[in-house]
Order: sequence, then C-alpha cells, then structure tokens
Amino acid sequence: MADTFKVFLSALPHVCPGDPRRMVLTADADGRCEVFTWNAATRTTRQVTDRPQGTVHCAVDADAYVWWFDEDPHGRGHWWFQPFDGGCRLPGLPGAPAGLQRGLAVTACGTVAAALAPPHGGTRLLVGRRGRVPREILRVPGEGRLAGITPEGDLVALATAAGADAAVTVVTSTGRVAARLPGNDDPAGRLWCRDFSPRPGRRELLLVHELEDGYRLATWTPRRGLVTHAWCAFDTEITAGWYPDGDDVLVRQERHGRSLLHRVSLRARTRTVVPTPPGTLLDAAPRAGGALHYLWTDTAHPPVPRTTDGTALPTPGLLPRVPGRHTELWTPTPHGPVHTLLSLPDPADDGPRGAAAPPTVFAVHGGPADHDRDAYDATVHSLVASGYAVARVNYRGSTGYGPRWRRALEAGVGHPQVDDLAAVRADLVRRGLADARATALWGVSWGAYLVLLALGTRPDLWQAGVAVKPVADWVTAHRTTTPALRALDVRWFGGTPDEVPERYARSSPLTFAADVRAPLLVVGADKDAKCPPEQIRSYLDALTRAGVPHERMWLDTGHDGYDGAAHVAVLRRALTFLRTHLPAPAPGAPSRPPARPGGPRSR
Repeated sequence: MADTFKVFLSALPHVCPGDPRRMVLTADADGRCEVFTWNAATRTTRQVTDRPQGTVHCAVDADAYVWWFDEDPHGRGHWWFQPFDGGCRLPGLPGAPAGLQRGLAVTACGTVAAALAPPHGGTRLLVGRRGRVPREILRVPGEGRLAGITPEGDLVALATAAGADAAVTVVTSTGRVAARLPGNDDPAGRLWCRDFSPRPGRRELLLVHELEDGYRLATWTPRRGLVTHAWCAFDTEITAGWYPDGDDVLVRQERHGRSLLHRVSLRARTRTVVPTPPGTLLDAAPRAGGALHYLWTDTAHPPVPRTTDGTALPTPGLLPRVPGRHTELWTPTPHGPVHTLLSLPDPADDGPRGAAAPPTVFAVHGGPADHDRDAYDATVHSLVASGYAVARVNYRGSTGYGPRWRRALEAGVGHPQVDDLAAVRADLVRRGLADARATALWGVSWGAYLVLLALGTRPDLWQAGVAVKPVADWVTAHRTTTPALRALDVRWFGGTPDEVPERYARSSPLTFAADVRAPLLVVGADKDAKCPPEQIRSYLDALTRAGVPHERMWLDTGHDGYDGAAHVAVLRRALTFLRTHLPAPAPGAPSRPPARPGGPRSR
C-alpha cells in the first residue's frame, strides 16, 4: 500500500449563488480533509483551512464569502467566514454558543440561519446577520437539523429526529411558530424535509413523504399547508432538490445499490429519467439553465465529477486502477432476497486450474440506515488487491430497497442482520465462490457492531474479525453516548436498559463475548462520542477473562475522523491481522463471477 492517502469525499463543490464560477469544496491536503476554493473561470484553487484534525463542513454565500466550521476533537465549534480570494477571517455568528453543527444557510441579503447542538443536548436555532451577534428563535429538546430558509429570510425550517412531536417546525424570523408538520411517528407516514424553493416569493417547502410502501414528493406552503403529490411515487429511498431558476425538482433515487435521476415538474405533473451512466451518484445538483452537476462512481472507478454544461470542476489527479471483477448476486431467504455486491480478485496468469476459492472478507456497512453501493471503496480496493474476495451485503435494515426492508431492522436489533450475513455466506460457499474455512468480517461503527454480534452468535462460521469503533456493550454505550443516540436506542428497543434489560442483553455483543472463537482485532477511539471507549473496554475485558484471542488498537480521534493517516494505520494493521489469521490467498484462485439472475423489480 502506498504511503500517501487521498481522502475521497462524497459531495460536489458548493456553488456561489451570485457567481456560479466560484465554488467551495473539501479536498485532500496531505492526508486531511480541508476547505478549498475553486475558480472555474481561471481553474485555480486556494486552500482556506489548515487544521490538525481537518475540516469538513463548509459553504459559500451569494457574496462569495467562504464559510467553514472550526470544531474541536469532540465536534463542537463555531462558524467562521472569509472573502473568496482571501483576507481576514471573521466569526460568522459572534457570541453563539459552541456546539455540534446542525446546518447553515445564508440568504442573498446576508441573513444567516444556523442550528447548533450544545453539549447538554437539544438543538438551538439561531438567526442573525453575517458577522453579527445572532438571536435564538427556537429551541427543541431533541436532535434537530436546519432544513432551509426562504430567500427573504422570513421563514426557517427545522427538521427533527424520529420520535419527535413534529417532523418539521417552520418558524418566522421572529420566532413565531408558523407550522408544525406531523411527527415522524405519525400513522400517516414520516416526513423528510429538503429545502425551501430558491425563487423569491414562493415560500414553498419541499419534503419527502415516506409511506408504508414507498415514497412521494410533498410540499408545504403557508396558504395550502401540507400537500402530498401522490402521482409522483417511488418504491425506494429518494432525496430531492429544487432547480435554482424554476419550479422543477431533481430527484435522486437509491435503488438496489445504484442511483437513478428524475426531473419532476410539480406544476405539469411530469416525471422524466435523466440519463446517467450505471453506477452510483454520490451527489447530484441542478444548476441554472437546466444544467446538471453530479459525482459519479462505480466499484471499479473512483469518484469523478461530471457536468452537462461544460463548467470546469476540480478533478482528482491520476486515478488508481481498481483491480478485480465486480458483480452482484441475490440470495433467497424466507424474508426476501438479499442483495450482495461481490468483488473477486484478478486470477494469476500462471495459476493452477481448479484452485480453491479465495479467502472472503464480508465488509459490513454501517448506518444502519445506509447501504453498500456500486461505488468505489478504498477498503475494498485494498482487500481485492491483496487477493481477497469482498462481499458487501445489504442486509435487512439497509436503505435502497424500500421502507419495508429498512424497517425490518426493528424485528430484533442486530440478529436479523446477522442472519442475512450467514445466509449470504452459505450461498457463496454453495456456489464455490467462498471457502467455508476462510471467511472473515470487517466493519466500522454499526457494521463493527454486527461483526462482534456475528462472531459471538455464529462462532462456527467465521475465521477472523475486524471491528473498528463498534457498539460492543449496549448498556454502557447507551449511558455514555450522545442524547440523540440514546433516544434512538429507546426507539429501537422500546425502552431504556432499566426498563427492558433483556432486550439490550439479547442484542449486546458483550453477552456473547465468551462464545467468540475467531481471532479478533478491535479498534477504538479515545474521543469517540457515538461509540464511546468505555463500552469497548468493558467488552475487551470480557474477551480477556474468557481467553479469547484478540488484538486491540486505539486511535486518538473521535468517531468521524478527517485525517487520512488514521485510516491508513487501521488499514495496515487490519491487513496484517488478516494475513496472520486467514489462509494466504492462493495464486490463480477462481474469480468467476456468479450467474447474474434478475433481481426483484421492487420490494
């Protein structure tokens, strides 16, 4: 593996509304994410930030001021801004309390709205002028996210987490509540807030309405209230955004590990597919005049930005060749077919015929409200280049397969997902694509949690495991994590550990630590607020008491690090660990992709 590491991010540059040639983005700076400007007219860049732990949150307003969030190792900080071409850096909202950033919006007239989560919990919505002391116009007890501001700055929308009384609260700039849209537990379905129309005078808020069987676009206006556009339905998860100079909407749909784009006219009630290459669109943004910018990738190609109007976008340098053969398969189960993206190593030219299948690593995605995509993944790249096959399973609870599949997570936290991993493993072994004596698990965050749970509840199936920043002890994690995640625990389990202790115990890897047989590498982070170090240490102590062979590695980071050096360190340690505990990949191991049966059209 090379000593350098490029930090790939899944977002397009932010475009200045007043001058679309001026853009702001995050990009690699010596292995860290930092903020840069990009001038499309001159094709020049300027590095704006230079922080030891990197910077990832940024924006640009209509006056071409560059904004960034200066946060501490725990994620708390303040917004700052600076002229596009450089100059004095100034506090964006002087006097605002430090907190976790939950969104920023700046109107063309310089009105700023920001949401912050203070250390003690809750969310505060602030409004003010750029560079001036803001005023608080709303405070909610749970987790919130700024969802938009009207061009005039007179209405602001705050989206709240599942379980809140209102999914979206719309307030005036003076703090008067204009509307509370139904809560995310409402029988009529959940609402996901997108943004206000950028056209002056429209005061129209775009939303996604999740129903039992799919998703619909919805809008809210002060005059008509909430309207769901039933004619515009999608069977899997979508996100949406307004075109900047019209009433049309660009919808990006995630379906079976790939992306589709649709242009929707809410006025004419029409919907057309926007042609894009097969693969994944990590980001897509409509531009003035009907143009489109998008960030495309597939498993064999790192992300590259593309445009339909010829605008020059910053592009990465020489992209690496991604080795291997990349395909997919569907595994039938009693609960429905499970979709897997499978990457197989290139066969050696001089390899023997009939060689055993290569050792297989199940790269378990996190979230859990996420899914593995037909998209470039640096870990997959490294594993396949090292001779391993990689299986990425979109188990129950994953997005991209419809609301019923995603809600199956609540059928028993962790265990349905482990069942799906086991079913895909058996399918790969049956097809001769995996060796039953050489299968391992590798995951980060929620994916790492599933690694630990699978090793403890299905110990006969796996020969090694790598768990990076996992939930390892549900009870301790619940008591030491963030308020938002504690609320999510209560939603999943139906109560706190004191109220339903048996449910937490049944889903906790700590319960099954003594049953683990496979060697295990556990990576924790000392400043991790989401998967705190205390609960990882209690699990490691249980492994030690049970005599389970394991290695431990600690990072001086939080849960979400922006420093590539930490990623490289974990990657090196994990590859060395797998080399020690799995059979060495055989030269000439078969890389025959499975027959590709047609996947289900919908779920």
